[in-house]
Order: sequence, then C-alpha cells, then structure tokens
Amino acid sequence: MHRRVNRLQDRVVPRILPTIPNGLVCMIDDDDTPAADRREYPARPIVGVGVVVLRKDSVLLIKRGNPPRAGEWSLPGGSQHLGETVRQTAAREVLEETGVVIDAPQFLEVIDAIMRDDKHEVQYHYTLIDFWAEWRSGTPLAADDAQSAEWVPLDRLSELQLWSKTEQVIREAARRRDHSSPRSGLSYRLPTS
Repeated sequence: MHRRVNRLQDRVVPRILPTIPNGLVCMIDDDDTPAADRREYPARPIVGVGVVVLRKDSVLLIKRGNPPRAGEWSLPGGSQHLGETVRQTAAREVLEETGVVIDAPQFLEVIDAIMRDDKHEVQYHYTLIDFWAEWRSGTPLAADDAQSAEWVPLDRLSELQLWSKTEQVIREAARRRDHSSPRSGLSYRLPTS
C-alpha cells in the first residue's frame, strides 16, 4: 500500500514531518524498500536502456516477465547500474536477457515512459534511452526477467500489438541501419573486471 506524503499537507503523521525536506514528495510503503529504489510509485524517474537488435530483416524481441507491460513483446533492456555507462548497460542487458552479443550500440532516441494509475498518480516513470545495434553472435534464449526471446521479421511487427513507441523506434533503427555505412566489424564488449 502506497500513500503520498507532502510536508506541506496537514494530514501527515507529525513524527514523519521533521525527516522530510520542505515541499519534497516521497513514498511511504509497508516494506523497507527505499523510495529511491522503487520501480512502482518511484520517488524519481528510473533510467532504462533499450536496444533494437537487428539481424538481416528481423529484430530481436523479448516477452516481458515483469511490470510494467508484463507479458507484452518489447525490446531487450533494463535499468542502468551505478558506475555503468548507458552503452555498457545496453550490451549487458541484451546479453543477460537473450544471450546475444551485439555490435557497438548506436544512440537512437530518448523516450519518457510515464504510466499513471486510476487515481492519476505516477505508478511508473522511466527515462528510456534507446540504442540500435547489429547482432554479432548468439542464439536468443530467454533469461533474467524475459519470458521469451526471438527474432521477429520486421514485416510482422504490426501483428504483435507492440507499444506504439516501440514499433516507431524499431522502424527508425532499421531506416538508420539501411542508410548507414557498411559495418565496421567492431563489436562492443563488456569490460572485464
């Protein structure tokens, strides 16, 4: 159960007031998860990275295992880790969710994904940084929080009822790929520890 708490509201429990800076909105929950780390009803937007992975005339898609959009087809991707660049996040997430290695990720677009509940409260807020990349190696195998991972022909995208922004970025990535210079042969590898 979540409730909004604002220092300026009179309905706030008096013992909580001194701990909340003036005017700051935070989330109070029955569990011990800090508001800054919550995906649902977050205290701030979460940086997410998605990757349009292309191989010939197909795109790599995953069926999401977790909310938001659980059970829907989407791009492989996920949250950026502390100390990780967005390009490292792109390569890591594709590998973790699908077992696929990609060429160097190329910036595509930034999308604000803000989803509100029935009371118009922000339930999810992601700043999505999308990249596109060519497949380098690997056979898709769903892992991590993906239920399924597979190559989908670009001419079948409309059959999947994708989120409209997902279909737009896939089509833009294919357009850029088709108008870019020949592949450099460079791949992007995660740094070794």
